[in-house]
Amino acid sequence: MSIRANDPTISSWLQVKTASDFPIQNIPFGVFLTPDDVITIGTRIGDHAIDLGALHQLGYFEGIPLTDDIFLQDTLNDFISDGKKTWRLVRNRISEIFEASNPKLRDQKKHREAVLFSMSEVEMQLPVQIGDYTDFYSSKEHATNIGKMFRDPENALLPNWLHIPVGYHGRSSTIVPSGTAIKRPKGQTLPKGANQPVFGPSKMVDFELEMAFITTDANAMGESVPVDQAEDHIFGLVLFNDWSARDIQKWEYVPLGPFLAKNFASSISAWIVTLDALEPFRVESPQQKPDPLPYLRHSGNNSFDIHLEAAIETPDGISTIVTKSNFKYMYWSMAQQLAHHTINGCKVNSGDMMGSGTISGTGEESFGSMLELAWQGTKPITLSNGDTRTSIQDQDTVVLKGYCSRNGYRIGFGEVRTRLLPA
Repeated sequence: MSIRANDPTISSWLQVKTASDFPIQNIPFGVFLTPDDVITIGTRIGDHAIDLGALHQLGYFEGIPLTDDIFLQDTLNDFISDGKKTWRLVRNRISEIFEASNPKLRDQKKHREAVLFSMSEVEMQLPVQIGDYTDFYSSKEHATNIGKMFRDPENALLPNWLHIPVGYHGRSSTIVPSGTAIKRPKGQTLPKGANQPVFGPSKMVDFELEMAFITTDANAMGESVPVDQAEDHIFGLVLFNDWSARDIQKWEYVPLGPFLAKNFASSISAWIVTLDALEPFRVESPQQKPDPLPYLRHSGNNSFDIHLEAAIETPDGISTIVTKSNFKYMYWSMAQQLAHHTINGCKVNSGDMMGSGTISGTGEESFGSMLELAWQGTKPITLSNGDTRTSIQDQDTVVLKGYCSRNGYRIGFGEVRTRLLPA
């Protein structure tokens, strides 16, 4: 089935700014509260939120096999369960409805009033009920930087890293949408020079510049997903800030890895951009040496050219971009991550989320965390207002953004914006 919605020549009868992340070629999916406090599944074109529940009730999805209430729910999980064919049919239909030359909805004033809202009128929600969340560690540059800081710089990567997509199972209960403030976490740390731990607020809260993908029902327990079929089970991607408390992490991570330092909060962007929408922005993944084992080998362009950035906004409202990176730097692809995740028969469900791990590039300006940017506190970052940072301070807001650009149009993710409150 062709992806009609990706046609770069299509324009919408809705007004869309030139630099918008959400042209008619995007058509992401999310969940929002309308001005009447009705929760609905929707999409977005420009600065317009589109109520898909109302659109469906008015008959605009006629001919597509959808249940009556598929868009009248508070999560996208059931829609995601319908699979890739349905996602593509719905996205193509939305493109048709809002194409500039189509008068069907454009010329129906009452229908438009029922379906369309300004983004300023709606309140975005967490788009899926996340049953399980796994965070990978798939940027070679990031893993190398961490190895240089905490282990032998000549042997920065652990022996397994070039053979498997390393990951850990995280906590889904504290994943929140953009705009949700979080509190500085408390826990045990081991101060420098001490031989006994102390308890208190973390002094080294850090952001992690990541992306995450959302899955559909991928397999039955005991079965695995082949690497060349894995993308059929990926609905789309979000921006992901996987907050970390580095001082807590340093004390607790041996022998079992991340725990309290990571599970206090993770923030995601509100709109899920489909894998279909990203199709025009495919690029080749980094060359893998040595060759992975056969179950992880795939060919073709398995990554995406997604420009990423992170900014720190201080309480005085002044923002400083502290890093620019790109999703294409990921050593292990999403397909490899999902194939490896299920190779032992682990069941993956609709709405599960897989984090990429911190995405760092080769240059210091592209490092994906404050731990790297300030190099474990030895190189403070100077902000636009003259302040310096080695970690995130109370009342700072971290803003992550991401977009693709090619063929004269842009597909973006909006932002994930999170303010850090005192403990």
